[in-house]
Amino acid sequence: MSLRLYDAHNHLQDDRLAPHRHAVMEAVQREGIVKMVVNGTCEEDWPEVLALARKHRQVLPSFGCHPWCVEERSAEWQKALQHYLNQGPAAVGEIGLDRWIKDCDLPQQEEAFVWQLRLAVERDLPVSIHCLHAWDRLLELLRAEPRPRLGFVLHSYGGPAEMIDPLAKLGAYFSIPGYFEHDRKARQREAFKQVPPDRLLIETDAPDQLLPDERNAFPLTDVGSGKPINHPANVASVYRFVAELLNEPLESLAMRVEENFQRLFRTS
Repeated sequence: MSLRLYDAHNHLQDDRLAPHRHAVMEAVQREGIVKMVVNGTCEEDWPEVLALARKHRQVLPSFGCHPWCVEERSAEWQKALQHYLNQGPAAVGEIGLDRWIKDCDLPQQEEAFVWQLRLAVERDLPVSIHCLHAWDRLLELLRAEPRPRLGFVLHSYGGPAEMIDPLAKLGAYFSIPGYFEHDRKARQREAFKQVPPDRLLIETDAPDQLLPDERNAFPLTDVGSGKPINHPANVASVYRFVAELLNEPLESLAMRVEENFQRLFRTS
């Protein structure tokens, strides 16, 4: 039977994908990708995310201010974010905390994160969260703040295995990229074996987080730099990787991920 596939996190609006976008969307359709959450990261890319959602039925738009972008926010960023969330079905994200950034301003990141989290609660929307080297603080904030009733996805979850249970109890879903198949990501693969069955999601994070070469079914190159980039249609390869990792038939994994995706993002 043909599989129904769901990408919980990508950046289809990224300029590196723009020259390939027509061919990319043809491949997305052929591969049976039903929905992909396309995550905006700043005021500058929210219009393109919305345009893609209006053009392609597979796109579920998500609008948020990424921790890498908080220092570039305009004075009107909150009003702009609310405007885009008013345009139709959407999620809030990509938002989060990131201590990996050089000279990061964590208090400013926290201010933006908490405001957007509260906005998602107010509007009853799911949230996509980015976190690097700030898991303890993220857990503290999630415990202290109201949380979305629908839940939130920790995209490319790279935190410790022992935090999966407390985060799941707060409403977390955990999304795994094909990038975690690389040999150096053994710890992250082991952590995902602890994710509750009803909280697992799958993502590409395209055009980032390339799969290993042997798993890359859709090689793609950035026209500007000549460097390889990840193709959104590679989500099928990620499903196969995860099925092998969890020793689960591909068909049952696909059905389970579909249920999880629809529960979180209300797409059924």
